Formats: sequence, structure tokens, C-alpha cells
Amino acid sequence: ALELASRGAAVVINYNGSEERAKEVQKEIEEKGGEAEIRQWNVADFAACEKAVKDIVKTHGSIDILVNNAGITKDGLLMGMSESDFDSVISRQMLRQRCGRIISMASVVGIAGNAGQANYAASKAGIIGMTKSAARELASRGVTVNAVAPGFIETEMTAVLSEEVKKASAAQIPLGYFGKPEDIAKTVAFLASDDAAYITGQVIQVDGGMVI
Repeated sequence: ALELASRGAAVVINYNGSEERAKEVQKEIEEKGGEAEIRQWNVADFAACEKAVKDIVKTHGSIDILVNNAGITKDGLLMGMSESDFDSVISRQMLRQRCGRIISMASVVGIAGNAGQANYAASKAGIIGMTKSAARELASRGVTVNAVAPGFIETEMTAVLSEEVKKASAAQIPLGYFGKPEDIAKTVAFLASDDAAYITGQVIQVDGGMVI
């Protein structure tokens, strides 16, 4: 959200749980001269998604970029949203506009798999398959669909790992260290830009070479 706003996008920040944290992001964007608003809805609720899209289009006139970035990463649990439902609502709007960028968050786990994460890996592999199929379906209408597959990134989810686990994990990465959220944000911003107009149906790995 911060990266896209810094590049001139009017950002609608969706949250389901923490209004306080969403407001923090909104405040940071506005303090830097950007435009942002926050809205609350559960992306697993199709009707809520549909209403949100209508409200956003009524306010802003169009939806040009969608970043699917909701999920959970607890081992053994499926992702807590319906990507296909959310995409289908947004896709209809972008089809009417005859332009748009859809960028979904996958994972290197969806490409290479990981012991103990069969369900999570399956959900991320599903996003990759959906991305490629949707790219074929929407290309004739000027809508590109891509996915980003992060490796180990310094977030709250990796912060809880022990130093021993972090060290062992970093040893699996050719570059030798965890990435930063900004690495993902800049990749998303590129895929959302005109510079990526001829890129669709791709999965961009941002993983320091972890899965080659």
C-alpha cells in the first residue's frame, strides 16, 4: 500500500481484523502526501466483496489494480479466504473497463512444496494455477494477471522463529539473508505499472534464489 501510494495510486486499504493497524498505514500514506482510505470487509464473504467493489467504483470511478494479499501461514491450515470469489467480483469490473492489473500473493512453497505444509502449499499452488488460467481468460480485455511468490521475508510471521531456525533457513538461500517487505512491494508495484504491460500469467519469485 505504501509503495503504490508513493507512485501516485489512490489506495483503498481493506482490513478484516485490525482497524488500528489499517489506520496507521493510512496515516503514513497521508503524511507523505498520498491518498488512502480504509474499508472493512471479509474477503471470504462474496456479498461483502461485491458491495465493496460497487462502493469503491462509485467513489473513485474505477478499480485499476487489485492486490490479493490476504491469508494465513499456520502449518496445516488452509488460506482463510476465497481468492476465486474475490477475483470474480473484481474481474467483472475490470472487464467493463477493458484494463486492469490483478496481482496475487503466492509463495515459493506453492512451487517447491514444504514438509508439514501440504494444505498451505496446495492453496498457494492453487493461486498459481488460477493466475495462469485467469491471465488467458482476461488477456483479450486488456487485463493482466500475475502472481508474486515470496521466499523468506522479514515479517511478523518470521520474527517468531528462533535464531537457530532463522540461521538454518538463511543457509538455504543463495543470497544468504531474508528479504524485506519492500522487496515484495516493489515487485508488485512493477507488475501494476505500465512497464509490465506485456507481462501476464507469470509467477515472479522474490526469494533470494531459494528456489531455482
